Amino acid sequence: MATNQAVAPSTAASLSSPVIRVLSLPWLDRMIAAIACIPISYGVYYRYTHFHHGLPLLASVLNTVVLIVTMVIRRPPKRVTPNPWYWLLAFVASYWLVFIIFFLQKGSPLVANWITDSLAILGLMVMLWARFSLGRNIGLVPAQRELVSTGAYAYMRHPVYTGLLITSTAFVLRAYSPLNALLMGLGVFWFIPVKSLVEEDFLRHDPQYAGYMQRVRARWIPFVI
Repeated sequence: MATNQAVAPSTAASLSSPVIRVLSLPWLDRMIAAIACIPISYGVYYRYTHFHHGLPLLASVLNTVVLIVTMVIRRPPKRVTPNPWYWLLAFVASYWLVFIIFFLQKGSPLVANWITDSLAILGLMVMLWARFSLGRNIGLVPAQRELVSTGAYAYMRHPVYTGLLITSTAFVLRAYSPLNALLMGLGVFWFIPVKSLVEEDFLRHDPQYAGYMQRVRARWIPFVI
């Protein structure tokens, strides 16, 4: 997310980095985005061919399709974090489900299918609402594009991660095993709270985003947390 306003003095230095300037070129940014989606696409394909979990799987597939489309047509960043640790975190968090895909087990359901289906639908609705609200201002690495404060972002600062939490819960309840719960739980942890806080630490230097954080207090659940 980003703004059209001047960059805060404390972060302006990142714009002077030749590497960051090159990475911000529109054509290169979109090429990188397309390449970045390849492992994610393979992870969804693998789950589709090896697991049969109904709506929880369908929710994951549809979310990935929207992710790929918005990533490829996204706006180029005005500012990208030069912090290598933030890049590493973004890499681990974004590809965690790809890393663990070969270790996930068939598992067994803990609740009735209608419960996990309902959670999957709810999670998908939240994620699609968030994706369409965010529009072309999407990225894996903390970057400043256009500030979005409408739609899902009028109620919570990280609605995509909220949807991820719900759909991951649906998957674990449909295919429970201690290993599945551990691996999926770690995947959620990378986003909630770690990646959320890292992104905010980078974006809060922009005055408009700092004001947005004051207006929208909830990070993941409206009016709660």
